[in-house]
Amino acid sequence: MNKRIYLCLAHMSGNEMKYIQEAFDTNWVVPLGPNVNGFEQDLKDFCGVEGKEVVALSAGTAAVHLALLNCGVGPGDEVLVQTFTFCASSHPATYLGATPVFVDSEEDTWNMDPELLEQAIVDRIEKTGKKPKSIVPVYLYGMPAKIDEIMAIANKYEIPVIEDAAEGLGSRYKGQVCGTFGRYGVLSFNGNKMITTSGGGALICPDTAAKQEIMYYATQAREAYPYYQHSHIGYNYRMSNICAGIGRGQMTVLNEHIQHHQHVFALYKELLKDVPGITLHENPSADYDSNFWLNTILLDENLKVKGQEHAYEAKIEGAVGGAAGVTHAAKTLHTDCEPNTNVEAMRLALDAAGIESRPLWKPMHKQPIYAQNPAYVNGVSETLFKKGLCLPSGPCVTDEDVKYIVEQIKQAISF
Repeated sequence: MNKRIYLCLAHMSGNEMKYIQEAFDTNWVVPLGPNVNGFEQDLKDFCGVEGKEVVALSAGTAAVHLALLNCGVGPGDEVLVQTFTFCASSHPATYLGATPVFVDSEEDTWNMDPELLEQAIVDRIEKTGKKPKSIVPVYLYGMPAKIDEIMAIANKYEIPVIEDAAEGLGSRYKGQVCGTFGRYGVLSFNGNKMITTSGGGALICPDTAAKQEIMYYATQAREAYPYYQHSHIGYNYRMSNICAGIGRGQMTVLNEHIQHHQHVFALYKELLKDVPGITLHENPSADYDSNFWLNTILLDENLKVKGQEHAYEAKIEGAVGGAAGVTHAAKTLHTDCEPNTNVEAMRLALDAAGIESRPLWKPMHKQPIYAQNPAYVNGVSETLFKKGLCLPSGPCVTDEDVKYIVEQIKQAISF
């Protein structure tokens, strides 16, 4: 097997050049333009919820930031954030001077635990004298959360919900598109997502008025004068017409990508069903329809993997999976919360076989930067992080690739 099998890369369809060329031909290369309008309409149509609007932005992180801003989040406020997630779910609250308060997961979906959520709300009101300003659940690896229960609690306490559906484009709960239940829904078009604009994101808004307000802040908060006048701090967060052209082309293959990811899941399920000590994460019931952005497995802690006695003997050079930009060198071989040695040994075995895999997201409440933040935990996310591994799942992953990956997993196990 000579080629490298990557975790997840969006696949370009060939339809993008039509829209990109049109942007150059009409000289609409800068932010805003016909492709941006068209892409927003395509996303709105895909969401299929009456009254919802969409704003195309420079990143999913920008979408979280502007959603929090429009929910009134500011210095001294608290935001309830799912702890089992990527840092882009929590960092924007910090940008605004607010404090992320972390809520652990439940075992079925791996997403925000509704019971812990309500406990956190009650406790924060008791401790601070005021409600958290917003709730940010996440659709981890594409899996829908228990959003009915989360929304019921949010409505009870009148706290707006910002759904982080960056990994969940095309996932559905009880037939409804994820990202359309709360006040705002966040999408990402990073290069590893279901579709890509080479970067970029979008914010699903509750109505036209909210969209206009988001667009105002996304374009440097300019006032209607014949010169630059600013009464608020704004941001340069709008998507370019070129990137939106890529997105319009990608929308033509979105359903195809979703079907492929789900097909890859079904193949992993079939091939791993008789492998002892390996559990594939699945939809908990028929109400859940994950896009399976990434397929994830748990390794039983008693499963023996060849070479696990040598795990963590060498420092990582750079970031696992390859990060864009610069990473700081690791100061130690170990941290206080890390994957089990059999998981790291499996990652190394797959890497040696030309297969990229990664640990699950490290919970935010275990990150040094958030060590002092309030957290309502039950041990679920820490346990999953210690036992879990993400497997290649993108549109370029073939049936033969999946068979090869599973064979390498089997070969790495010491029976």
